[in-house]
Amino acid sequence: MQLLAHIVMIFLSVLALVPFWLLIAASFSDSNYAVAEGYRFIPKVFSLDAYQYILQQWNQIGRAYLVTLTVTAVGTVSSILIVSLLSYGLSQKDLPGRRVIFGLILFTMLFSGGIVPQYMIYNNYLHLKNTIWGLIVPNLLLNGFTVVLVRNYFQQSIPPELSEAMEIDGAGPFYIFFRLVMPLSTPILATVGLMEAVTYWNDWNNGYVYLSKRRDLYGIQTLLNVLNQNIQALAQQDFDMN
Repeated sequence: MQLLAHIVMIFLSVLALVPFWLLIAASFSDSNYAVAEGYRFIPKVFSLDAYQYILQQWNQIGRAYLVTLTVTAVGTVSSILIVSLLSYGLSQKDLPGRRVIFGLILFTMLFSGGIVPQYMIYNNYLHLKNTIWGLIVPNLLLNGFTVVLVRNYFQQSIPPELSEAMEIDGAGPFYIFFRLVMPLSTPILATVGLMEAVTYWNDWNNGYVYLSKRRDLYGIQTLLNVLNQNIQALAQQDFDMN
């Protein structure tokens, strides 16, 4: 039975690695041949044109990677801190208005305010447009599911007797939160942090919407999206001319 489990896991691991191998092989393939014949796991026509282009455009591409890494790091840490603080407060039974606040969070999971009000708030009131904060702030509290997830973990996995014992010894709420709750919540915080990091890393829409005059703040995903649109526009123009 254990041998069968190992075989299944090896098979699934190979399936997970196949797309990465194909991506690497495609990067070493000649683009003209690949468009005509399709990509192969082993390049039939070898080419380094893609890497030469990256080196030639490294000032722009490298800056985009740096912006993405910065936004991902700052956004992930900020999201974990905000979500954990809010969830910890909602997990306290003596918090006034706890049910109302939690109900409002659940409401946002069912209904959205829409793109236009969100844009007006971030642009007209918070003035985030054409700043790096336009890439960070809009994703901080967009997902009420993470708040519910962390709150339930605090209530079900951390015994209240521990915090009560620390209160008897004179510990305040912030001391209890950072010295007791956070260390005991490493699994759920790591899970939430991974989800937030993936969200920030893959985000291109915020850069497309909020950076109309600051192309130097484009992240790698926004830059790739713009390049892809330019390629499609050139291809359509060439098709129309023919």
